[in-house]
Amino acid sequence: MYEGPVQDLIDELGRLPGVGPKSAQRIAFHLLGADPADITRLQDALQKVKDGVVFCEVCGNVSAEATCRICRDPRRDLSLICVVEEPKDVLAVERTREFKGRYHVLGGALDPLSGVGPDQLRIRQLLTRIGTEVNEIIIATDPNTEGEATATYLVRMLRDFPGLTVTRLASGLPMGGDLEFADELTLGRALSGRRSM
Repeated sequence: MYEGPVQDLIDELGRLPGVGPKSAQRIAFHLLGADPADITRLQDALQKVKDGVVFCEVCGNVSAEATCRICRDPRRDLSLICVVEEPKDVLAVERTREFKGRYHVLGGALDPLSGVGPDQLRIRQLLTRIGTEVNEIIIATDPNTEGEATATYLVRMLRDFPGLTVTRLASGLPMGGDLEFADELTLGRALSGRRSM
């Protein structure tokens, strides 16, 4: 336990996701020894994020403007919406360079034990976005309990829209993986989601 501001810094850094006590301590001592110009740049970057970053009023992605660059892009396919949990998931899908539609960020996943219900997510906004031009909703929530519950809930909400196709990302074996190391659930999903060649 350190005194005063040093311990306060370690405590605050330790509250960040993925930063444990040892990492928080290492970062704090790195910052203590850093050049003042480096600290100023870090402070400026943090302040710019708090002051200048907003959530897109259309899709909920992070943006520097009221509407994000993806929603402003006229080349994007208006008939496809990929539903993700968090803004970081948009980046993951974009890195594939396979998806040319638009996104909808829910802001999390259903988790009743943590008090996250449908009203805490951007589900209502998704339903209002579905008009005559949207043909397919791709549900790309995480393949965990909360993500599956969210996907199931969305399917129930979306199935009454006429002419709307609702799909879910495939799940299964990773490229380069070995069957012997796959768990039963992953292998089962791979079998049920098989496709003809």
